[in-house]
Amino acid sequence: MPQRSLNHAKLSLLLLLFLLLICGFLATSLASYYASRDAIHASIVETELPLTSDTVYSEIQKDLVRPVLISSMMSRDTFVRDWVMNGERDVDQMTRYLREVQEHYGTFTSFFISEKTHTYYQAKGVLKTVREDEPRDVWYFRVRDMAEPYEINVDVDMANQDRLTFFINYRVLDYEGNFLGATGVGLTVDAVVKLIDEYQRKYERNVYFVDTEGKITLTGAEGGPFGARTGQSLRDIDGLENLLSKLPKPQSGTYEYQEHDRGHFLNVRFIPELDWYLFVDKQDSSALAGIRQSLYLNMLICLLITLVVLALVGLLVRRYQQDIEALATTDMLTGLPNRRGFDLLAGQALREAQRNQEPLSALLIDIDHFKALNDSHGHLAGDQVLSSFASRLRDSLRQSDILCRWGGEEFIVLLKNTDHHAAYQLAEKLRQRINDSSFRFAEAELKVETSLGLTELRADDTLHSLISRADHALYRAKQSGRNRVCVEPAGH
Repeated sequence: MPQRSLNHAKLSLLLLLFLLLICGFLATSLASYYASRDAIHASIVETELPLTSDTVYSEIQKDLVRPVLISSMMSRDTFVRDWVMNGERDVDQMTRYLREVQEHYGTFTSFFISEKTHTYYQAKGVLKTVREDEPRDVWYFRVRDMAEPYEINVDVDMANQDRLTFFINYRVLDYEGNFLGATGVGLTVDAVVKLIDEYQRKYERNVYFVDTEGKITLTGAEGGPFGARTGQSLRDIDGLENLLSKLPKPQSGTYEYQEHDRGHFLNVRFIPELDWYLFVDKQDSSALAGIRQSLYLNMLICLLITLVVLALVGLLVRRYQQDIEALATTDMLTGLPNRRGFDLLAGQALREAQRNQEPLSALLIDIDHFKALNDSHGHLAGDQVLSSFASRLRDSLRQSDILCRWGGEEFIVLLKNTDHHAAYQLAEKLRQRINDSSFRFAEAELKVETSLGLTELRADDTLHSLISRADHALYRAKQSGRNRVCVEPAGH
């Protein structure tokens, strides 16, 4: 097979192997990735987000709902109701009560406003008298007229340098259900925002609150989803426009939405104490970052393994190809090049000699009466003689000379940079050495003789014409009685 065809077949094999390995590794990696992704998705939707929401809700009960419960307790406290119904005689009693509530429960402020006197009591004493024409007092009259037992609103606190405060305003009723005033506690908005930021850091989720109308009521310092601020409607936020239609009031559950090219998992929990929804939002990019990184790492490892396998296979194919070529050009019995190997080596030697105008001689050697040796001692003996004969020829020649088994009991030698005179002397030495030696087989000492044909390369020679003259010289050596060297002059 031509070398070009062999190289093409080798490249085709490596390419096919590369594609099979890459496709196999890719299919395995993607199958593992999608299985892991589905498992993580199920874990987030069914376990992680609900559990986080429950945990945040527990924190809210402690940090936000607790003030609602404190305000509710204050509104039902018999002391408050009895003190008002007895005429609000001792202001110190009320201020001491509010101070103890504030200190005991750790609230930012605590207050009571009497419907009868419109006096605003707080932990430091009487703050002022509320009036319907005062814009900053509008909240009290709204609470007085509302049907719900309490409200949560954000307003400035006059008792604390107008700091923005998260107020729980609770209606106070007497034992007959008549309105007596409003009481409650407050937390600074900064404190509440810090609580939300703490939730977000602790659970690595975006946490915010939405009222039943779909407006964001409370967020962390950096805002709600995609930086949305308090008062902004979900309808104005990418991906959440249609969420309200999926939230029958009140309704909790887990939802998914898409914001540009990012997916989001959203757990919604209704908090009746606040009349708000708690939103716990997690991006799928952060959830899947680990397995995506594992996918890329797996693919890189697979690529490296594929390249290593291809390199090893390439080496093995190359070694196998070299072995095949060696088998095709080497005589297995003697280890010498065969005719095909000789053609490759001799062609190059002829071109070098003709290019450099150097002498080159060809020597054709035949073992005399070799058939009789085979018939007398068997083919194993003949093989032993051929192998030993080749070794002795190799040992008698230079490393640069080309020695091949021509076929049967014939051998051919190309003597580089050697004219026919020097070649003749070498041929005689070879013939004499063979005559003086013997070849041992089993218990027998076998002796052989050789006939040699010699010629020298001429300018217009081809390999065929050179060997033809050497063969003609060998024929004359045999016809002349064998065991001799005959020279075929280059001019013949």
